[in-house]
Amino acid sequence: MGRVSVEPSPGHTALMASMLLNPVKWWHLIARFVSSLPGTPPSVANEIWADDHLTKGERSLWVQLSNQDRRHSIAVAQRFVEDRPDATVPEIAGALLHDVGKIECRLGTFGRVVGTLIGPRGKRLAAYHDHEAIGAEMAANVGSEVATIELIAGCGPAIKSLNRSDHA
Repeated sequence: MGRVSVEPSPGHTALMASMLLNPVKWWHLIARFVSSLPGTPPSVANEIWADDHLTKGERSLWVQLSNQDRRHSIAVAQRFVEDRPDATVPEIAGALLHDVGKIECRLGTFGRVVGTLIGPRGKRLAAYHDHEAIGAEMAANVGSEVATIELIAGCGPAIKSLNRSDHA
């Protein structure tokens, strides 16, 4: 019985090729990896700041994120507000929840590194790569506004600000 060859998706192949040519993307991933190692929770002040921008349903999703992901989401959302001073509360919620779909994949830091390198192979790595669609559905299920859902899904009028904030 031989092994079945599993090829990376064309989208993943293009992503990896673009990363090889773009040291900024590598820098972002390395910085994100290093900041993901400590398991300390966000500060109380940052937790309160996040609470002020989430509905009760959104908060129920956000608290399921790991400490590392919650710290990251706050940093991204605060950069988002600096980049987009007229951001609405639903847009800020979208920035805070932009990675909420990663709850579904149940991967830690090292699993995510593997997933980034090898692509969406298997159920958990596929969920990791589909976290935007998964997160948007989760937000819709808790009654989030359209602007929040769009940002989580990776679209909408504020997506460029979110991308700049996430890759700063």
